[in-house]
Amino acid sequence: MPRFISAKPDSRLLPLPWETPLAEWPVNLLVALPRGLSRHVVRFIKVGDDVYAAKEVIDHLAQHEYRLLHALMRQGTPAVEPVGIITERGAVDGVPLDPILITRHLEFSLPYRSLFSPGVRQETVSRLLDAMVVLVARLHLIGFKWGDVSLSNILFRRDADTFAAYLVDAETGELHARLTRGQREHDIDIARTNLLGDFLDLQAGGLLQEKLDPLRLVDMVTSRYRELWNELTGVEEFSGGELDRIENRVRRLNALGFDVAELDIQTDADQETIRIQPMVVDAGHHSRRLMRLTGLDTEENQARRLLNDLDTYRWRTGQAHVDEAVVAHDWLTHSFQPVMNAIPAELRAKREPAQIFHEVLDYRWYQAQRECREVPLLEATHGYVRDVLSDLPDEELNLDVLAPVVEDRQLVNPYDPSMGYVEAGEEPPVDAWENQADDQPEASPFLDLAALRARAAAKARAKAESEARDTP
Repeated sequence: MPRFISAKPDSRLLPLPWETPLAEWPVNLLVALPRGLSRHVVRFIKVGDDVYAAKEVIDHLAQHEYRLLHALMRQGTPAVEPVGIITERGAVDGVPLDPILITRHLEFSLPYRSLFSPGVRQETVSRLLDAMVVLVARLHLIGFKWGDVSLSNILFRRDADTFAAYLVDAETGELHARLTRGQREHDIDIARTNLLGDFLDLQAGGLLQEKLDPLRLVDMVTSRYRELWNELTGVEEFSGGELDRIENRVRRLNALGFDVAELDIQTDADQETIRIQPMVVDAGHHSRRLMRLTGLDTEENQARRLLNDLDTYRWRTGQAHVDEAVVAHDWLTHSFQPVMNAIPAELRAKREPAQIFHEVLDYRWYQAQRECREVPLLEATHGYVRDVLSDLPDEELNLDVLAPVVEDRQLVNPYDPSMGYVEAGEEPPVDAWENQADDQPEASPFLDLAALRARAAAKARAKAESEARDTP
């Protein structure tokens, strides 16, 4: 029997066919969702109304990644939520199977290849890279050395006009009290190599605009990371007559979405020179404020946009001297909730609520510019639903689309619809990670995992047969 390790166990997972290799699971248990490239077999499992990502990986990596993801979750770092590990798996013929790491599917998230599939604009590429840079900086701030920074190991969610990045793969990660400069630079060097490969792959597939040079994009990531890291941790010196620069530094960090929990301020003997350096910086400045005022759990830039609308609402309604929490409740009741109620139920899987509200505000602004008048919020909402939302693809997992679809065309990969269909008369491309090539090299006597597993299986069968003979 397999062994289940989980901090939040889901009993519905127990009856699943863990004695079957993940690549051979019946289709009725799986969900076709876009996923990134992986060196392991990855499938999405449907259990009731919930969807989990399952990754088949060797034991020590599964244990290591599970613990690391829990550590990241405790620190509020953007990463997928670990659910559990299934170990001690064995096939019906006694052959041992690798453990499976279970994580919760991140709603409204997409791998980078899905975002590039339609052909992406230059400004969108910049926003994706900015989101990745912020994620790497946040990880480095808490002492996490990733060891495998790449677009394939990140999921993206829309965050107002930008994106928020989430770590997906932590099997190469290390958590330290604090990272040295060398450790951080090693991560950036790995990122340069992996990202160049990602962009060259997109370029070869015609998914990257010709004017976007992969090497320049990689250089942009490096420079933006160093600029952000310097803003977050750099030392600043100025004269004693420029004390306002202390507050300005804090304001700049707040504008980037970071709170300063501790600031090291030093003065020289004659107090003519002041030296400041942020010591403890925590991301999520705007999202925490919005959560405190309204209870809405959003991404950082979504929170920034909603807070701006809250401030505008406070001015419009003449409540400048009213307590902010009271105004926030009033705004939630008379602005945010009516917009959400006006969205048809069948369209709510298109975007998450905060993103819908942000896009309604954008739609209202453009409509007001076109028509040179003040546009009521609900009127803009109905126009947005009619002109924009109804034509958008679903980004949430909608249970109505989980049923198998029978078509004449064959998907390249039935578990990753973002890869498209096989063209008529063509053979499906080989998945380098999951398909065995016809021209396999001759087995080596050294570090041959297949041979070692076969030998272990043979020993297990021999032991079982011996015990059966000895049993009276």
